[in-house]
Amino acid sequence: MTHPNLSGRIAVLGLGRSGEAVVDWALARPGMSPDDVVVFAEHDTPALQAAADVLRRRDVRVELGVSHLGDDEAFDLIVSSPGIAPHRPLLEHALGTGVPVISELELAFQVSKAPVIAVTGTNGKTTTTALIAHLLRTAGLEAEAGGNIGRPALGVARELPADGFLVAECSSFQLALTLEFKPKVAVLLNVTPDHLDWHGTMFAYVGDKVRIFANQDQGDVAIVDVDDPGSAAVVAVAVPGGASLVTVSAEGRGAARVEDGMLVVLGAHGRTELVRVDELLVRGAHNVSNALAASAASLAVGAPAESVRQGLRTFAPIEHRLEPVATVGGVRFVNDSKATNPDAVLKALTAFDGSPVIVLLGGRNKGIDFAQLAGACAEHCRLCIAYGEAGEALAASLEEAGAPYVTAHGMSDALAAAIEVSEAGDVVLLSPACASFDEFSGFEERGTVFSAAVLAHAEAAR
Repeated sequence: MTHPNLSGRIAVLGLGRSGEAVVDWALARPGMSPDDVVVFAEHDTPALQAAADVLRRRDVRVELGVSHLGDDEAFDLIVSSPGIAPHRPLLEHALGTGVPVISELELAFQVSKAPVIAVTGTNGKTTTTALIAHLLRTAGLEAEAGGNIGRPALGVARELPADGFLVAECSSFQLALTLEFKPKVAVLLNVTPDHLDWHGTMFAYVGDKVRIFANQDQGDVAIVDVDDPGSAAVVAVAVPGGASLVTVSAEGRGAARVEDGMLVVLGAHGRTELVRVDELLVRGAHNVSNALAASAASLAVGAPAESVRQGLRTFAPIEHRLEPVATVGGVRFVNDSKATNPDAVLKALTAFDGSPVIVLLGGRNKGIDFAQLAGACAEHCRLCIAYGEAGEALAASLEEAGAPYVTAHGMSDALAAAIEVSEAGDVVLLSPACASFDEFSGFEERGTVFSAAVLAHAEAAR
């Protein structure tokens, strides 16, 4: 393993939030000049031009619309943005240079004085990451969430003191290019098919997820949800022997478990009873598992049990993840725009205590089969509204499963159709099972547009 040289010349691949964070860090290094960092991006769009102009005003060289770094370029380190897939020419060329290629997450670990608590999984990462940070802050500890949630991990790492905690939401994209990444606590929530258009195969996707444990050893803690078949299957081969393993099971089979409706964690500290399931403000069986994992992580780094109890009772749903928006005429509208794969929707459908659900499904497919989702919709949904680029494929799967459905052009049309047919007692749920990039810049914009339209409907109904 080649240790990354953090003091030399750096190439940055991509011009998103993580790329900008790397440039900020690189320019702040003692004795460095703008010539010591160059940014490369495959695309050349008006948005990228605007971002490039900002960096160029700082005398940083930015190359847009390129597929390689240039034969005469000499770099000591290459940092790639998570949006660049391994099969893209720019990253392929970088990997062939012999220069270490790392993710911004790896760089954040190298820079951080504070220990890292890392969270990954196909679903639940954002909620669990935010909950751990909340539990630690409730205990009076300095903790901040970063990575795939909120600010880039590198920006957070630069500010936290040694006695703080960087709680990092880690995508498979970020983990794929780690070298020495070694979290004090690593959490794997679940592994179900997702991002196969990026990784190519399920085997590669799982392999990148479990890199979260790769460098852990004595004194580190690995937390794995064993109720999920995907994560349970990799425990024996992925968790190093030196790390302490804490299994999570809402079904009562783990060290962090539910007993008679009570969240309980067993460990070196003994048996710790926390709160009852019905005291949690976040809804759904999956959030019980998330709360168990977050509690185990917080206790592992010294948070007192009473603080964990208080934090569990006060943690509210986060934006775009089963977020209640409004109730209009007895119809509940819920923003679950963060549900960008079928498994996330399957979990969301458990959250409404048998209320009739009208679910909005659609966007851009990521190479995922919708058959299992369609079967669950046939069982749990009063109506499905399929829209967007994936609308045709969703409709075909829903029809084959016998699920009630109609189609709509885009997300706003789907919401209008849901409003028209909804009745008191229904839940109108935006839980798309797809990426948002056919209509929106990301799931955040999609959720914001949905929520704004619902609030406008609520105002008109007054």
